[in-house]
Amino acid sequence: MNKDTKQTQEIMTLRKAMAKALEEKRYEHTLGVAYTAASLAMCYGQDVYQAQVAGLLHDCAKNYTNEKRISICKKNGIPINAAEQKNPFLLHAKVGSFLAREKYGVNDKAILDAITYHTTGRPNMSTLDKIIYIADYIEPGRRQAPGLPEVRQLAFISLDDCLFRILKDTLDYLHASKMEIDMSTQQTYDYYKALQCEQKGGEIL
Repeated sequence: MNKDTKQTQEIMTLRKAMAKALEEKRYEHTLGVAYTAASLAMCYGQDVYQAQVAGLLHDCAKNYTNEKRISICKKNGIPINAAEQKNPFLLHAKVGSFLAREKYGVNDKAILDAITYHTTGRPNMSTLDKIIYIADYIEPGRRQAPGLPEVRQLAFISLDDCLFRILKDTLDYLHASKMEIDMSTQQTYDYYKALQCEQKGGEIL
């Protein structure tokens, strides 16, 4: 069996697994993220297989209860920060990465990292990290995020500009809603704001 055939079969196996593991609406979102991630990977010359796998598994722990996510973290030494303690649904990314490795047999660190950071981001994200973070935000089923048409266009022009736009919009929304902000998201925004200022030669508002 050649590599392409093997990867195609693995993708189909993961799709079937997610169809069983997720509620229908979440599964449709997952397919949208995987397709969008694959498109972005093609656009930016990245590994399409990695993008598909990370996209399919990014929410694999989404249907777990908060109690189960916390239990998995405690049993397996996965750290829980203050924001996650108050909002355990945020743990679905870390737990999802754990499940991707332990349940679905993914050993590629790049894929596992992209799953881990698809909600909060992190400073100095890999290209795959950015692709999954952005794909999760812009996939075709999304309706609520502000300025989606512009953000979707920007995604295929500049990953960094799109990432910064999403981070800014996300923080603006969290501040306006008086919701808990994960420090990783703030640190990621600060990192990319400084990068934008450096690249564009001026202060970014």
